[in-house]
Amino acid sequence: MPTPAHHIAGIAAANITRVYPNFPAHLVTSATEDTRPDTLHPAFYGAYDWHSSVHMHWLLVRTLPRLDAPGEFTGVLDRHLTPEHLAVEAAYLLDRPSFERPYGWAWLIALAAECRGTAWEAAFTPAVDAVGRLLAQWLPKATYPVRHGTHANSAFALGLVLDTGAAAGLGDGTLDAVRERLRSWFADDHDAPAHWEPSGQDFLSPALTEADAVRRVLPEGEFGRWLDRFLPALATGAPCALLDVPVVSDHADPQIGHLLGLALSRAAALYPIAAALPEGPVRRRLTEAADAHLAAGLPAVDRGDFTTDHWLATFAELALSARPAHPAP
Repeated sequence: MPTPAHHIAGIAAANITRVYPNFPAHLVTSATEDTRPDTLHPAFYGAYDWHSSVHMHWLLVRTLPRLDAPGEFTGVLDRHLTPEHLAVEAAYLLDRPSFERPYGWAWLIALAAECRGTAWEAAFTPAVDAVGRLLAQWLPKATYPVRHGTHANSAFALGLVLDTGAAAGLGDGTLDAVRERLRSWFADDHDAPAHWEPSGQDFLSPALTEADAVRRVLPEGEFGRWLDRFLPALATGAPCALLDVPVVSDHADPQIGHLLGLALSRAAALYPIAAALPEGPVRRRLTEAADAHLAAGLPAVDRGDFTTDHWLATFAELALSARPAHPAP
């Protein structure tokens, strides 16, 4: 019987090699342009869209050490993650500075970090350099954050960049600029409208992704005080909608189904937020909410429905990895 890790690796490999259906975020400028997915993106053509392909590659690479026989899956990575293919991907990003900004950029950095020490590490140099250049161009003019609960969310992406950027090869100057932008956006925030969440197609929590990003850039004691101002209901014990598992009325609906990811991404944020707080009722409350969200989201990871199978397992991995003292299978 396949192990859970082998099963997840199979889901990831099946998706990154599946060309169609495909949703290219590509502006066609000529009738003669070759818009085939594997022409535009020789490394990241599968899994429905570019960012899903990147993070499903990340999931596969991350799962390899847990496999008894990883050779079954390394062949597809050898074919995709070549210097030639990643040079094309890097050039595509530089030619289109707003493409996949910032979500796809962050996942590319996370993938490069996951490939450190592997046969694919060196191939990522141009792609990492491209993202570093794009961040340097974008951060100074990003006056305001995007607080949506979907791909454009600023806090989630920059938090992921901070977690993985050093291992990927981003320079200290770039990471310092990310930290400074997060502080400038969020350090003075207070009284988050948690009762507005979730929106109908969120897979990220605007409030929790912000709190998790701030956790990364403030000292531990200062973060606790910031959280009291940002989400005062936590300290008072008042109801807080962020801690209630979202209701998903139709798992197969591509937008409503995002809420399955919300359950998992909330868990992935709640665990480290809780761990940054002292022992006490708030920490216990957040950890219990994280456990409930994880339990609700995990059964949906492999439903045999492409609308969720092409992306959801990645967020399960994030949540399981964030859970303390319980390694992912």
